[in-house]
Amino acid sequence: MAGNGNIVTALDIGSAFIRVIVCERDEDGILKIMGTGVRPSTGLRKGVIVNIEATLKAIVAAIEDAEMMSGIEILDCWTGIGGNHINGFNSKGVVGVSSKKKDTREISQEDLDRVHEAAKAVVIPTDKQILEVIPQNYKVDDQKGIRNPLDMMGVRLECEVHIITCTVTGAQNLIKCVNRAGFRVNELILHTLAAGRAVLTQDEIELGVTVIDLGGGTTDVLVYVDGTPYSTYTIPAGGTQVTNDISIIKNVSIENAEKIKIEAGCCWDDLLDDDETVIVPGVGGRPPMSIPRSQVLTIIKPRMEEIFKMIKNHLDTLNLPRPLGGGVVITGGGAQLTGVVELANSILKLPARLGYPLPVQELGGLVEEYRTPSYATVIGLAMEGDRRASLGAEHSSEMKKNDKKSAALIDRLKEWLREEFS
Repeated sequence: MAGNGNIVTALDIGSAFIRVIVCERDEDGILKIMGTGVRPSTGLRKGVIVNIEATLKAIVAAIEDAEMMSGIEILDCWTGIGGNHINGFNSKGVVGVSSKKKDTREISQEDLDRVHEAAKAVVIPTDKQILEVIPQNYKVDDQKGIRNPLDMMGVRLECEVHIITCTVTGAQNLIKCVNRAGFRVNELILHTLAAGRAVLTQDEIELGVTVIDLGGGTTDVLVYVDGTPYSTYTIPAGGTQVTNDISIIKNVSIENAEKIKIEAGCCWDDLLDDDETVIVPGVGGRPPMSIPRSQVLTIIKPRMEEIFKMIKNHLDTLNLPRPLGGGVVITGGGAQLTGVVELANSILKLPARLGYPLPVQELGGLVEEYRTPSYATVIGLAMEGDRRASLGAEHSSEMKKNDKKSAALIDRLKEWLREEFS
């Protein structure tokens, strides 16, 4: 199966887990999940690689698991990137429409490419690189709010874009890890863009929505307005900090604190029963003890409140052209904490829901095992990677057609020259 163009592999390198899924496109053009691999991630801190060897080993193990399950040899992958080094901002470009025909000013793909280049011609720090340039809307002369101005008539073309940057070293280390593991990175894709691809409906995107990816080391936020990304924001706190709080306050190991968080964690008082208890393992041979579950809540809730208040402060600073009618969609491993939707609703004052990978026509094999917020990013990476691969194939096909046309034109010119001067 090596080199099969129908194979799409996604690699999500998170601070808590590394996840891989392998998909194969069937005769009907539907991607089917054939295999998965999951391994704990110990080489990242706040989304940034701090131990290449540990990350490398986890990547190899996760991909080998996916190969074993699917029976497919993996050669390349669409890889997610996120973390505290990601930044986003909006920019604008303006160009004059080039006139290729007499007395016409028809906007061509070349004009779109030029206005995109103008929009991203901004000064960024030397340690940063552009990860994504996403067009938001266009303005042709005095006509605003245009989604696609191709083939329209006009003299002046403006474009507003959302630019996402990452550190050069952050991207290089990620690619280096994957390459050293023996695989090729097709492209780096922002985690929240991928998660949004998997969990958002088109109505939510058009109305305006905030995607909150509650990861292990960071909480990544992406705000959509009028159908396109408007703001990218990262909070350097996530599920790992909650686990650390439990470990410190209750004097238990990180492993036991994580177990307590998963099995008994809650951040909304009304969801607890008064008589619920939690068994806290003893340390150093001491016997385990039983404590009210409400004590665990008093540890977890302040940290989760802090995260959502930071998101609220960020949203309040945005000059949004319209309210976020699509509300908030919470995904990632931390989204499975009991009460997280209720807490988000209370603090953000927006309708909230959990972000599960949606059943979509173009993706099959999505069994219940994968229909969880934890798998949202890696499933979105596969869907977005497949979309970009298809666009690349179309562009390559168009280039070949143009090359053939050019070759035919040159052949005719040579024939004419031979006839004229022979």
